[in-house]
Amino acid sequence: MSKEKENIQFELTEELVGQVEQLIKANDDMELRKLLDEFHYADIAEILDEVNLDEATYVIKLLDSETTSDILTELDEDIRERVLKNLSAKEIAEEVEELDTDDAADIILELPEERQEAVISQIEDEEHKSEIQELLAYDEDTAGGLMAKELVKVYETWTVAGCMRRIRGQAEEVTRVHSIYVVNKEEKLIGRLSLKDLIVAKSDQKIADIVKVNVDYVNVRDDVEDVAKVMAKYDLEAIPVLDDNEVLLGRITIDDIVDVLKEEAEKDYQLAAGITGDVDSDDSILELTRARLPWLFLGLVGGVGAFLIMEGFQNTFDKYAVLFFFTPLIAAMAGNVGVQSSAIIVQGLANDDVKGSVNSRLIKETLLAALNGVILAVFLFLFVWAIKGEINTAFAISVSLVAVIIVAGLIGTFVPLFLEKRGIDPAIATGPFITTSNDILGILLYFWIAKMILGI
Repeated sequence: MSKEKENIQFELTEELVGQVEQLIKANDDMELRKLLDEFHYADIAEILDEVNLDEATYVIKLLDSETTSDILTELDEDIRERVLKNLSAKEIAEEVEELDTDDAADIILELPEERQEAVISQIEDEEHKSEIQELLAYDEDTAGGLMAKELVKVYETWTVAGCMRRIRGQAEEVTRVHSIYVVNKEEKLIGRLSLKDLIVAKSDQKIADIVKVNVDYVNVRDDVEDVAKVMAKYDLEAIPVLDDNEVLLGRITIDDIVDVLKEEAEKDYQLAAGITGDVDSDDSILELTRARLPWLFLGLVGGVGAFLIMEGFQNTFDKYAVLFFFTPLIAAMAGNVGVQSSAIIVQGLANDDVKGSVNSRLIKETLLAALNGVILAVFLFLFVWAIKGEINTAFAISVSLVAVIIVAGLIGTFVPLFLEKRGIDPAIATGPFITTSNDILGILLYFWIAKMILGI
C-alpha cells in the first residue's frame, strides 16, 4: 500500500536527477539500484528522460531486463530510439523477451530494418518470436498492429474443473486477465467467461453450458480509431481480435487504446495549430520548420489575397475611409466563427456523434450563425452610429457582419464534413486553412455588401 502511495505522489525534482547523475558518475551501482528500486518503472523512465544519453544507457544496462523492458516502453520515443542505438541486438532481444508481444513488436518496429532482423534472430523463445513476427506483419494503424497475443483461451468442450487447471498455466503469461475467451475446435470465438462464472459453476459442467455468447469483437484489419470507438461505446477493458473466419487471434486492452487516443489528440492539436507531421519541441530546427512552413506560407498567401481584394476597393476607401478601420474586426469574426463551427464538427466526427444529412447540419448552422450575427450586428450598429453619426455606414457594416458570420459558419461546417468524406483528417479544418479562407472571403463579402448598400 505504501508503495502505491509513493508512486502516486512521485515528483521529479532537480535534486533527484542530480543524485542519479552523481551515482552514475561515481559508478556506485549498489546505491543506484537501491535508489531506483523505490520507484515505479514509469517514474524511472521520467528520470531517464532528463539525463543524457550515456547516463540513460548506463541505467538500462545496470538494471534487470524485467524492469528495464517496462522502462523502455515508457521512455520518450526519441530518447528510446537513441538508447536502443547504444544497445546490441542481443541486449535488445533480452528486453523484448520480457515484454508482452504487442509492446515487443512496437519496440522492434522502431528499429531500422536490418536491426529488426538481427534482434528477432536473437530471441530465444521460439513461440514469442513467432508471435512478434506475426504482429509485425500487420499495419500499425489496424487492430492487428495493436493487439497482443497473450490471452486466456479455453475450449467449449472442456469441463469447468479441467478449465480451471489449464487456465492457471495460461494466466502466468498474461499481465491482466480481463476475460476468458471460449473457442471451438476450429479456434473460432464462441463467447467469453468471467472468473465468477467459473467459480460458481459445478466442476463437472461443460464450458459450453455457461459461456456468454454475446461478445463484442473487432476484425484484425479494423482501423485503430474504430476499435477505440467500439471500446469507448461499450465501456470495455479488453476486446478480442478475430480474422475473417472468426478465428481468435489476440486481444486489445484499454491501455493500448488510451495510447491511441493520446496520439490522435496530439496529432489533431498540431493540425489545428497549423503543424503537419509528428513533431515535438525536442525535434531539430529543420524538422520543425518543415512541419510549420506550409501553413505559414498559406497564411502569407491569404494575406496577399486580402491585400489584392482591398486594393480593388480603393474607390470605396476614398469615399468611406471608416470601412478600412473595421476590416480587422470583420476578418477576425469570420476566422473565429469558422474555427468554432469546424471545431464542433471535428469533435463530433471524432466521437461519432455527427449523424444525419449534411443539409440538416448546414441549415442548423445557418440559423445559429444568423442569430449570433444579428445580436452582434445590433451592438456594432449602435457603436458605429454613436461614434460616426452615419446611419447608412453603420447599417452597411452591420449587415456585412451578419453575412460574413453566416458564410463563415457554413464553411466551418461544410469543410470538415467534406474532408471526412474524402478520407482526409478533418482536424485540418480547425487550423489556418479555415481561418485564412474565411478571412479572405469575409473581407470580400464585407466590401462588396458595403459597396452595394452605400451605392458606391
